[in-house]
Amino acid sequence: MRVFPRMTKATPKDDYVWIGRPGLFIPEDVDEIHISVAFTWDLPEAEIMADMWSRHGNVKLGGPAFNQPGGEFIPGRYVKEGYVITSRGCPNHCWFCAVSKRESNGLHELEIKDGWNILDDNLLACSEKHIRAVFAMLKRQKHKPVFTGGLEAKILRPWHVELLKEVKAQRMYFAYDTPDDLEPLMNAAKLFKEAHFGNAHSLMCYVLIGYPKDTFDEAEERLRTVLDLGFCPMAMLYRDRKGEVNLEWRKFQRIWARPTIIFGRK
Repeated sequence: MRVFPRMTKATPKDDYVWIGRPGLFIPEDVDEIHISVAFTWDLPEAEIMADMWSRHGNVKLGGPAFNQPGGEFIPGRYVKEGYVITSRGCPNHCWFCAVSKRESNGLHELEIKDGWNILDDNLLACSEKHIRAVFAMLKRQKHKPVFTGGLEAKILRPWHVELLKEVKAQRMYFAYDTPDDLEPLMNAAKLFKEAHFGNAHSLMCYVLIGYPKDTFDEAEERLRTVLDLGFCPMAMLYRDRKGEVNLEWRKFQRIWARPTIIFGRK
């Protein structure tokens, strides 16, 4: 049984998936329970869940929230079918990101499994051989690919854009987290324009907001800058380990995380 503290878009769906604490109708043949925790703020609840689930079998706690390095990717086990991870780790050491701490051995490429929603921490940091193999896999899929894990603008090259164009990528996510991300994002916009590919409905950009000393005016300026570059900004609200957020920042984030509202206000 795979158990999750909360449901997300990536949560798998089958008879051996459960959300939260145990209920009345647990499959009778369960003897081992894996509690997978993605967010650090869910850790206290996960500890309670582990105690309650221990009555139904051997419990194992794990997941990104524990800063444990990931192993080989098994499709459908901890994320639903279609989602795929082809590499783990990232060469960057961003102050707000736990990837470099979790994958302390650096970037490593995995055996490529079929899927269309790429969750890699930093796919473009992989070797050219691996990247081209991933795109060859994507060409076999029935769905247009989505790069939810994100693409790093700083290392985006024209041949990457051509590969994205060849597979008719449905959505590509970039990031504007720190001031030095802006110039690479501007260059990425130029590369897509030159390739005659991508628009504000397919080019998305996570924009980190609400971190210490951030202001609403500065955050909105960054979001509007992204919009002017031809990307759809997706405000990503900073959270500490406890997951606590300011309610005013929460309201602000909701406005800048819905494309219909964003383009309606433009």
